[in-house]
Amino acid sequence: MNIQLNHQLIGILEKTVSPDKNELLQAKTFLEQAAVSNPPEFLKALSDILANTGNSAVARIAAGLQLKNHLTSKDVNVTQEYVQRWHSFPVDTREYIKKNIIGALGTETNRPSCAAQCVAYVAVIELPLKRWEFLVATLVKKVVTEGSSEMEKESALEAIGYICQEIVPGVLDNQSNQILTAIIHGMRKQETSNHVRLAATTALYNSLEFTKANFERDTERNYIMEVVCEATQSQDTQICVAALQCLVRILSLYYQYMEPYMAQALFPITLEAMKSDNDQIALQGIEFWSNVSDEEVDLAIDNQEAQDAGRPPTRVSKHYARGALQYLTPVLMEKLTKQEEGDDDESWSPSKAACVCLMLLATCCEDDIVPYVLPFIQGNIKSPNWRFRDAAVMVFGSILSGLETSTLKPLVEQAMPTLIELMYDQSVNVRDTTAWTFGRICDIIPEATINPAYLNTLLDCFLKGLKAEPRVAANVCWAFIGLSDAAYDAAESTDGKTPQTYCLSPYYEYIITQLLDATDRADGAKANLRAAAYEALMDMIKNSPQDCYVTVQKTTMVILERLNQVLQMETHIANHNDRHQFNDLQSLLCATLQSVLRKVDPEDAPKISDAIMTALLTMFDSSKAGGVQEDALIAVSTLVDLLGEGFIKYMDAFKPYLYMCLKNNQEYQVCCAAVGLTGDICRNLKGKVLPYCNDIMGMLLVNLDNANLHRSVKPQILAAFGDVALSIGSNFVPYLDIVLTMLLHACQVRVDTSDFDMLDYLNELRESVLEAYTGIIQGLKGPGNVVTPEINLIESHLIHIINFIKTIAQDGDITDTNIAIAAGLVGDLCSAYGSRLVPLIEDGVVVSLLNEGKRSKNQRTKTLSAWATKEIKKIREGGLNPINEFQTEGFRH
Repeated sequence: MNIQLNHQLIGILEKTVSPDKNELLQAKTFLEQAAVSNPPEFLKALSDILANTGNSAVARIAAGLQLKNHLTSKDVNVTQEYVQRWHSFPVDTREYIKKNIIGALGTETNRPSCAAQCVAYVAVIELPLKRWEFLVATLVKKVVTEGSSEMEKESALEAIGYICQEIVPGVLDNQSNQILTAIIHGMRKQETSNHVRLAATTALYNSLEFTKANFERDTERNYIMEVVCEATQSQDTQICVAALQCLVRILSLYYQYMEPYMAQALFPITLEAMKSDNDQIALQGIEFWSNVSDEEVDLAIDNQEAQDAGRPPTRVSKHYARGALQYLTPVLMEKLTKQEEGDDDESWSPSKAACVCLMLLATCCEDDIVPYVLPFIQGNIKSPNWRFRDAAVMVFGSILSGLETSTLKPLVEQAMPTLIELMYDQSVNVRDTTAWTFGRICDIIPEATINPAYLNTLLDCFLKGLKAEPRVAANVCWAFIGLSDAAYDAAESTDGKTPQTYCLSPYYEYIITQLLDATDRADGAKANLRAAAYEALMDMIKNSPQDCYVTVQKTTMVILERLNQVLQMETHIANHNDRHQFNDLQSLLCATLQSVLRKVDPEDAPKISDAIMTALLTMFDSSKAGGVQEDALIAVSTLVDLLGEGFIKYMDAFKPYLYMCLKNNQEYQVCCAAVGLTGDICRNLKGKVLPYCNDIMGMLLVNLDNANLHRSVKPQILAAFGDVALSIGSNFVPYLDIVLTMLLHACQVRVDTSDFDMLDYLNELRESVLEAYTGIIQGLKGPGNVVTPEINLIESHLIHIINFIKTIAQDGDITDTNIAIAAGLVGDLCSAYGSRLVPLIEDGVVVSLLNEGKRSKNQRTKTLSAWATKEIKKIREGGLNPINEFQTEGFRH
């Protein structure tokens, strides 16, 4: 862009803060067109304006923001496009922009520095490719050189902080010493500028993960800790908070190195911070001890696992939380008495943080916490001051999860009458906290809540609580979930069947009525009450005994009626908020419909299925919201399982919506639910699904080949192939070659095993591949004792299948589910191929896998492994391999 256009661009940038909407729109349009018409020249011009100190602050800030916004985006895909676009620029263009933005550091008058953000986002693109390698040295020099201005040091440190925050792990490892030098230099108490100290402290927080090597060296670690601890004593609140945040993170990352500093520095610093009247400082002090507790709980689990495995633990707990308990609990309990009457659920306060910290301390220190908190509870639970009553109940509710049952049970039984009384307290805070505590009791020690001694009075206060303020009623709904689970678990049942009755049966219909009323409250949107009430309703339905079935039937009709009423409201939606509430309500009703359908007797299903399917089809027709479509698909799935082959009558009407959802690659959760439903339809309709298979298989294969489809959908698709094959048997042959090729590729997938998400994905993928092979083998082999000729079409893939099973067997991270499905597949292969399989399994790897399966605590895994072992023995001995129940029942799911 020439000078004239630069001048025009300055005027446009200055209009981006105009109060005139027309000028704003004009500026926005111009900038969008300029970015599209010539991106390299546009970004060069922006960098010119940012770098020129003669331009107005407004123009420079706007130029910096525009430049930054064309380097990165909240949308990952857009960011990737920007990265590729940057790489496509000529080298001289990239160098020109880089020279301008780094030259602009320290020349701005605004905070934070826009140039620092631009430098950081270019660095994030270039440094992983080993470009702009002198950048870190340049930034460090701006910080440590004597005579550098305050703004130079501050903006350079901000750039370092942004880079550390955004860069791919590992890229800066070799430059961590340089980076740390600059940061520590900026944090020193000798630094006169608080702005510089704050920028340095923030940068340290962002750099901590890749300074591991520095923390491993005593002298360097000592110096870092000294500087951070000094910064926590700054009179500037922002520096103090940032330094405390560093300590919190250091504790989590480098717990094993903290012993020399704990008693002398970390304990007194954080305890003093906890006591502070400044909320931000107090929050960090509390967070520190929450993290200590969290870390030591994990260490206790690791230690137990090591003991069980007969090996020494890799790290040991120093029991800091247990040692500090007597000093921490009084401060935390005192913080709990500082709550506000109209406390906003969204705002994080020291009293809420103290509650969480007490929970974690109780989990970590278990019964040891009781002597330090019990006097406070007993002394304040009937205090005339509502804040102290509320704090006492909060402390009681917070410590429950850490206590041994022998300690917990008598405490709860003793507290029950007082807690019931507090449900009628004049303070809404006290009632809210008491309802929350009852939810915790129902969850942690449910047997205490169904004690006949106070079940009636407890139910009475719960039912009254459903009519109380939304926040109280929502907690009561949570308590009903725990109560319902406890009652159902305690009921007598035979062979896992639905019990005839349970202790809530006499009250069941009234509870359901009151929960339905709570879902319909005018203020149901507050405190998430409507959703909580529907969840409690679903749980009560799920846990209903046989003698409450009539109420379940009535509830089914109520939900169906409500669903139809909601669908008729579509035309009255006036704004975005209405639309959001409308979608939420549809989703809740769909979820509740699933819950009641799961309890409906199969013989009753045809009486209501037409009405249900009509409502769901109407919902698909009207709703464009992915969440609603996902819930509707799951509701259809429940109906499919209930009707079995009877669902065929709805297939022609439903298939356009199923296909629409299978093609919805943008909302992958919808696509995933549609794939899952496709498997359900195949399993239930069996051979009757054949007329729809060409369309279904075509869409599944297209999705599997789509590189942009979210990875979580692909394992579901592979498993669905098995469902299709099992349903249509030899009719699957036209799809066999391409599906086997896809499965072979999936078998060869490898991931970074240090990434737990990817490890979970790999296990899920393997599970799906095993299920697919199982469905194909069982489907092509056909029922009965006669093996069909189609099974021979897979023979050339046997070596790949067995090698895949061996790969899984030799993996240290194998899951119990994978063992079970692999064992079932081995048994199926033996029965299908007989002695032809023997050479492939002679090396003992498969047998070792089955032996591991036979030692499993999971009955299904043990049973399948034992069966597969017998099948191997038969083919080795030349037996007849009679077909047994495991093959015909299809143990895949």
